[in-house]
Amino acid sequence: MILNSGMRTDIPAFYPEWFFNRLRAGFVLVRNPYNPHAVTKYRISPDVVDLLVFCTKNPAPMLSGLDRLSAYGQYWFVTITPYGKEIEPNVPEKEEVINSFRELSEQVGLPSVCWRYDPVFISKKYTLVFHLEAFERMAEKLSGYTEYCVISFLDIYKKVQRNFPEARPVLRKERLMLGKEFARIGKKHGIVIKGCAEGTELSEFGVDCSGCMTVPVFERALGQKLLIPKQYSGAREECGCILGNDIGAYDSCPHLCRYCYANTDRFLVQENRRRHDPDSPFLIGGSEEEDVIHEAKQVSFIDRQMRLEF
Repeated sequence: MILNSGMRTDIPAFYPEWFFNRLRAGFVLVRNPYNPHAVTKYRISPDVVDLLVFCTKNPAPMLSGLDRLSAYGQYWFVTITPYGKEIEPNVPEKEEVINSFRELSEQVGLPSVCWRYDPVFISKKYTLVFHLEAFERMAEKLSGYTEYCVISFLDIYKKVQRNFPEARPVLRKERLMLGKEFARIGKKHGIVIKGCAEGTELSEFGVDCSGCMTVPVFERALGQKLLIPKQYSGAREECGCILGNDIGAYDSCPHLCRYCYANTDRFLVQENRRRHDPDSPFLIGGSEEEDVIHEAKQVSFIDRQMRLEF
């Protein structure tokens, strides 16, 4: 199976001690975000967990402990955008994140890392020209350290609308212009641009629109074939990703990015941070009397059938 840690929060940036404790304990308990007393228990063991997937804006806190993950396959999405503190108040300086990305890439290898430049939004400050100049600078610094960059344009979810009311959708002509130029810049620096749930409108420019967390991506990171059940495919038609089995929790990411879909408001994040115990099997809080724990059915997805290569 694939264990994801990044669709709901940023575990490498803020909860590395907890994660390594869970790794040592061999299991984690995860609340259903829509039915909190329904709890799933996942074993964390190489015989059932093939790949650990991390999504982060700051991998630095976990870099010194990567040797503890050596029994597992890994795939890292690291988001590096050009926005300032008024948009991403608690994200480290971008030069620091770029340096951490380069160190991460050297440790885990090119097939296991991906740069994310998303979400893209347009404003008076963050214009089309601004994005192209910023993307070029970042691509130059990450050249040779990643083979892919995932881009996506801001979706105005209700949470985003509440926390970032001045945000507006990116117009089609703006998406096409940026997609075309990002693909050109990426090619110049040896980086393939991938679109995340953006349909196929950018494919004519050489953007890979097959998805970002796909079976081929994970197979390459593992160096092995995978047989992944259909129920793990993306919930949206335009999403080709493998989803599910996320051990994070919503409203727990202190980056407090204004475009974040995973946080409701900063006060709830602060409260959840106070409830975090690095020794708890739960990311936030602990066991409650009404909890009903269900053990997940976990199997390896690795295709171990002998194959003849011609």
